[in-house]
Amino acid sequence: MFKTFVSALTVVFALVAFIAPQQAKAKEGDSHHLVIQVNANDPALMNLALNNAVQSKAEYAKSGMDLEVEVVAYGPGLKMLLPNSPVAARIQNLAANDGGINFAACGNTMKKMSKKTGKSVELLEFSNIKMVPAGVVHIMQRQDQGWHYIKP
Repeated sequence: MFKTFVSALTVVFALVAFIAPQQAKAKEGDSHHLVIQVNANDPALMNLALNNAVQSKAEYAKSGMDLEVEVVAYGPGLKMLLPNSPVAARIQNLAANDGGINFAACGNTMKKMSKKTGKSVELLEFSNIKMVPAGVVHIMQRQDQGWHYIKP
C-alpha cells in the first residue's frame, strides 16, 4: 500500500512540474511573439513575409494585444535586407512608421557573401535591423523562448 501511495504521489508531482510552467505561460498572455523565416531570394516570398508580419500585428492590435515580430533572413533570403532589396521601400516605410517589425540578418551568410565578393556586406540602414551570429540558430533560440514560428 505504501508503494502505491508513493507511486501516486510521484505521478502528482510530475504532473504539477509539467502543468505549472504551462499555466505560467498562459497567464503571461499580454505579450506575444512571432518569428518569420526568409531564406530565398524571391520578391514574392519577401512580400508575403512582410504581409504576414503586418497583418498579424494588425489582428493582434484589434484585440488590444501586442505582437512582437521579427523577420530572420539568411542564405539567399539575406538579399531582402541589402540596399538593392526588392522590398527595401517597404522595410524603410515600416521602420519610419514604427511598424514594430524587427529584422535579423544572418552573420554566417554575411561572412560568406563578403568572402565571395571580396567586400563587406552592407545592410539597409534602419535601426530595426540587427545582425545575429547564425540565422537558423537564432530562429531555434526564439522557438525555445516560446516564439511562434512561420515560414511563408
